[in-house]
Amino acid sequence: MDFQLIRSRRKTLAMELREGQVIVRAPRWVSRGEIDRFVQAHQGWLRQAMEREARRQAELAAVVPLTPAELEDLAARARAHLPQRVAFYAPLVGVDYGKITIRRQRARWGSCSAQGNLSFNCLLMLAPPEVLDSVVVHELCHRKVMDHSPRFYQLLLRVMPDYQTHHRWLKQNGPALIARLPR
Repeated sequence: MDFQLIRSRRKTLAMELREGQVIVRAPRWVSRGEIDRFVQAHQGWLRQAMEREARRQAELAAVVPLTPAELEDLAARARAHLPQRVAFYAPLVGVDYGKITIRRQRARWGSCSAQGNLSFNCLLMLAPPEVLDSVVVHELCHRKVMDHSPRFYQLLLRVMPDYQTHHRWLKQNGPALIARLPR
């Protein structure tokens, strides 16, 4: 079995499948024989991961892209709806904010600049309302804490205790939403 080996000061062996490539991370002191045995022992996991990835790729290939008119409708709906959600949650977080921009992005659901300007992906309009709200609260929390430290998550979970559920939904279903953007 072919795999990319990355040695570092880590303490344990780990394996991941990324874009069809098997990556094994290992401590510097672990022998090649032990690494090969580790990979062999995890063939079942690897086979399942490859099957999941193949299913995911097939699902994404079957997604029908949005038309330009549908995209414009989503953006218009987002421009009308998202400022209301931001205005609702900003006092709960205890922050103010600047300009709100709606974009069509492949890599981000939202962002917050140091000046307090917020940006959101129009594809959030295709997500359940509570998922959209979780992105709004996430970005508003960056008005107080600009990183993803424990302090940031403490604030986020105070305002939205079920954030992790919505974040998981977006991680699982977000790629299918992004796949709807025309190439």
